[in-house]
Amino acid sequence: MKPTGKDVDPQDRVFGQRVQKLRKEQGRTQAEFAAALGKTSSWMSQVERGIQPVQRMDLLQQIADELGVSVQQLRPSVAEGSGPSQHPAPLSLSNDLDETRRLISGHPALHTLLAGPGPEAARSVEALRKDVDDLWELTHAARMAQVSVLAVELLPELERTARTASDETRSELFLLLSRAYQALSAAFVRQDEADAAWVAADRAIFAAERSGDPLHVCAGVFRMTQAFVRLRSLGQAEHAAQTAIDALAEQEDRSPQALSVLGALHLALALVHARASARAEAKEEIAKARAIAAQLGENRNDFNLEFGPVNVEIQAVSTAVDLGDAGEALDIGLAIDAEGLSPERQGRLLMDLGRAHAQRRHGGEALDCLLRAEALAPETIQTHQAARAAIRELVLVAGANASRDLLELAERADALD
Repeated sequence: MKPTGKDVDPQDRVFGQRVQKLRKEQGRTQAEFAAALGKTSSWMSQVERGIQPVQRMDLLQQIADELGVSVQQLRPSVAEGSGPSQHPAPLSLSNDLDETRRLISGHPALHTLLAGPGPEAARSVEALRKDVDDLWELTHAARMAQVSVLAVELLPELERTARTASDETRSELFLLLSRAYQALSAAFVRQDEADAAWVAADRAIFAAERSGDPLHVCAGVFRMTQAFVRLRSLGQAEHAAQTAIDALAEQEDRSPQALSVLGALHLALALVHARASARAEAKEEIAKARAIAAQLGENRNDFNLEFGPVNVEIQAVSTAVDLGDAGEALDIGLAIDAEGLSPERQGRLLMDLGRAHAQRRHGGEALDCLLRAEALAPETIQTHQAARAAIRELVLVAGANASRDLLELAERADALD
């Protein structure tokens, strides 16, 4: 979790303030400046508040070049020929998923292809499986720095091992590789880095196909759909989800795993339609997902999709809010018992309830839900544009009567810039 308040390093705070001052002097918005750096506005906001350290020399240089100043002017403590350029910051201090993004930017196993088969990996399949499970756990907990640390070590090993393993273990290793890339795709979506999420999802699909597990291919398509939604490429998102749904429907597989994937894809399609303001289509997809969840009769976590009756209702809340049906969202959401779900899903429900209360001008209830969401899953509030928009609206409505808690939340989420 990133530092907040008094935990922020004073040097990082001063650095961020200096970047903000120079940016504003040039008349550039956070979004414009972030785009020039190839970053998200959320990331830029966190840098300017000091809660996102910038440790890598190449990134410092990129920011300085974009502002037209020297690195020394931005961070006087960094002297030429010393500091991060000679002693790179440990990965635990890397910026969110920057190192992982860099890792997936090239061919994942070029050295192995050129050098030919080598000795099999020293680590067992069981050890690699545990690391993949840990990667998913960290992703659900929004511990992105740790996700990056583990992924940078794990992915090259999985890529190499899957290509050099014996026939007996190759399929399972490609399946682990697919699961690892799916976790990364989910993590990138949460960080609003949709282009990287697309790349990770595509690799997950390829690895799943090599493993011979078509349901994992469909789970990878679900991740790709999420990436397309974040990219606002709704036509591509609809095509990806619908083709997978059609293929699954033709197979008539009624196993719990197949139903979980099919139901999750219907929920993804509901999200696509809601973002396109297609009310009838979105509600139809929610109804289809409800019917599938009823067949399951339990909440499951096949393929880390967390699909089941409760998750359908959580998505129904989100869909209703996106469509402006705040009353319906509150009616559904307040009846949900999400205790057994991950902090990520609980935080998402609370965020959407906060948005619904904000639409109804229930300022106190909205703030309470958003603060509870932040406590469970801070990244949900910090990176989700809809949450920040709701916070901004609450501040504007409250005006001079805005409470200290609301103003502090707005500052942490950078909802007012």
